[in-house]
Amino acid sequence: METKSANEDLHIGRYANVLMDRWFKRSFGTEANKRLLELLLQELIPERIISELELSPQEYVNPDEDSKDIRVDIAARDASGQRFLVEFQLARQEAFYERAIFNSSFIVQQQIERGESEYDFPPVYFIGIMDFSIHKDSDEVLFRYALRRKEDGELMSDRLQFLFLELPNCSSALTPKATLLDNFCYALKNLPHLDEQPAEFSQEIFTLLFNSAEIATFTTDERNKYKHDMTTQRDIRNQIAYARKEGVAEGIAQGIEQGIAEGEARGEARGRAEGKAEGKIEVAKNLIKLGMSSEQICQATGLTKEQVEAI
Repeated sequence: METKSANEDLHIGRYANVLMDRWFKRSFGTEANKRLLELLLQELIPERIISELELSPQEYVNPDEDSKDIRVDIAARDASGQRFLVEFQLARQEAFYERAIFNSSFIVQQQIERGESEYDFPPVYFIGIMDFSIHKDSDEVLFRYALRRKEDGELMSDRLQFLFLELPNCSSALTPKATLLDNFCYALKNLPHLDEQPAEFSQEIFTLLFNSAEIATFTTDERNKYKHDMTTQRDIRNQIAYARKEGVAEGIAQGIEQGIAEGEARGEARGRAEGKAEGKIEVAKNLIKLGMSSEQICQATGLTKEQVEAI
């Protein structure tokens, strides 16, 4: 069996892939690039004035010793006290909405505990930037949610809001009807494949994004880490593809065989469901061997943390 050299098929262009954890935080969650985050938040929440943005700690300790702490990708607050939690999600996760609710409510409780005007706390916004689509048939990239009355949509409170940016839905990008957010999603997804900033992306937010991702501005240490991350990502992607091909195929075959034995009418449907589940477990086993964390394996397979830890 032929093996590839470590650098074979590894293409590193002018701009970094900011959809990797470390580089997403570098572009949006550092003092040097804070203005980029501010412009994005202002575009997402135009009804609010966002100024003097201050980055906050990313980890929050749960006062209940029996409950888990939370850690977010980026946390910030502005001069008026508004809080912003930004999470990037690379792979589809079944409980992503629920995680958004849990993390956001945690911040609400923290503000009340600190005595920031009891029950009159500043708004908390959860911003989920997702490299997958929940609304697959939509060309809308931004989805906003708030606490509303079920029957008529009456707003219960504007103090807790959720915004989700679905990057794959940017089909209108680079067309006359494209919004700034359409083009922004396109830029995020395609940065590593672009040789220069497109003329259509003339606004400040794009200039800051492209500048933050230009590899020539990285320190030597950052360039080495980026190359390492790219190599790791490629290896993981290849491993996932192989594991899916081998594991899912075998699992589906086994599941179908068992299902047929239980009845021709429903055998195939049941078999495929069981086979896919077994296939996910095979993928997880391979990723465990690679030393990936439980969270990464959950993202790659769609399994829950409890399922992964039980393997």
